[in-house]
Amino acid sequence: MREIDAPLTVHELARLARGPVSLSVSEAVGERMRASRCVLERALEAGEPVYGLNTGLGSNVAYRLDAAEVSGRQEAIVRGRVAGVGDPLAVEVCRAAFLCRTVSLAAGGAAISPHVHELMVAMLERDVTPVIPSRGSVGAGDLSLLASVAAVVIGRGEAWVAGRRLPGAQALAAAGLAPAELGAKDALAILNGSAVSCAMAALALEAARETLLMGMAAAVLACEGFAANPRAFDARIAAARPAGAQEEAAALLRRGLAGSALGTGVSRVQDPLCFRALPQVSGSTIAAFAAARDAVEVELNAVADNPLVIVDAGEIHSTANFHTPAIALAFDTLAIALHHVATASAHRSLKLMTARSSGLPEFLAPAGGAAAGLVPLQKTISALHAEIRLKAAPASLDGIPVSDAVEDLTPQTALTIRKLGEQLELLRLLVSIEAMTAAQACDLRASGELGEAAGVLRARVRQVVPALSEDRESGPDVDAVHAALWESGALEAIATAFSGVRSALLPYSISE
Repeated sequence: MREIDAPLTVHELARLARGPVSLSVSEAVGERMRASRCVLERALEAGEPVYGLNTGLGSNVAYRLDAAEVSGRQEAIVRGRVAGVGDPLAVEVCRAAFLCRTVSLAAGGAAISPHVHELMVAMLERDVTPVIPSRGSVGAGDLSLLASVAAVVIGRGEAWVAGRRLPGAQALAAAGLAPAELGAKDALAILNGSAVSCAMAALALEAARETLLMGMAAAVLACEGFAANPRAFDARIAAARPAGAQEEAAALLRRGLAGSALGTGVSRVQDPLCFRALPQVSGSTIAAFAAARDAVEVELNAVADNPLVIVDAGEIHSTANFHTPAIALAFDTLAIALHHVATASAHRSLKLMTARSSGLPEFLAPAGGAAAGLVPLQKTISALHAEIRLKAAPASLDGIPVSDAVEDLTPQTALTIRKLGEQLELLRLLVSIEAMTAAQACDLRASGELGEAAGVLRARVRQVVPALSEDRESGPDVDAVHAALWESGALEAIATAFSGVRSALLPYSISE
């Protein structure tokens, strides 16, 4: 049982999204929601114009509803705004979005009717998850997507329940629930938030955290295979210019190489930058990740309703708190940082395959002669890198004004998040190639004792593909490594190998 008003983190939301969620609504929370509703009802009785209560929405704001029309308009507001299109979001994202909106409504800023909120809490507990389309939000709130949530609340739309996708009314009935009758402003209360963007962002950030940590493991394995000079990761060097999270990245690299024989006989004075600048590149990216996480966690625990009920003052005011450029800009920045990570990873793989750089057999082909070794993978690396670069292009550069140009700013938050998720899938493939290439280099170099993270990763690679002794199909080998590296057991083993370092990339339970 989770207290509904306990602060949410990105990591916790990603965990809660995996199954049903039981929320405890304290008496204090219930009283706050009832007090908020009283403020709304007084405004309705007084006849003062309040956006979305007794006015039209968007460019129809000048239209006034009389008191008798208000409640009867709620279903029409929902139905008229179910405008999302495309394949549905993954059920975990939909569940996380529904949880976010339910939790946010408990803050009282939207003045939702208590009985409607009680239904939403019950839906979460019984795992009735509204089906939400993937496209239709411009980042100025997720109104067109959250309309699909509100549709299920009134018995329309579609929802998942017990693994089945059913019409909304059937899904509610299957869980022993009945649709709610919406009161004044209840439709807008559910619609007007950024819960879908928050859910997408939280799950994308969890994927980014795992990707960056596995990328660090592949990088230290590449250092082992290249016989890189680990002095570049010295804490004193990182502290001399502690930009971004450079010190944190250097600490992770030292932890990943702990116990390694690397450095006992360093032959190079200075390595290529894709090895030597690992603390700088990784640190900047960790800083970008942390900034994106912080922006999302502000939104997860914010009251972003429009209009906003200020309960203590008994006032209602129009706001733009639903506008989320902070998240959009943070995700665009993170996407650019991930491109730098991808570039460094690609160059490390290429350096390992190049005899004059690594001192190993050309293309890591022990047979020599005309053997291709791993060189055909260089085309795949180049193709992946080009696509990752494409996904780094900013998406938050505004868009087309809508609603008769009243809504003339659009940060395209959902697009920045979705684009980053697609970029991460490509980066994971690139990391899998680096891990396989680095494992081959370590085998050819007959490296001594490996550091813990490097050793764990090489063992995972060798569980699914043997060392290359003669030419064979490298694409299927990469696919096998990829499947082995990105399952939960491997991710947990890598996180454990980096434990003891205070880092944004480590789950809280194993961070220092």
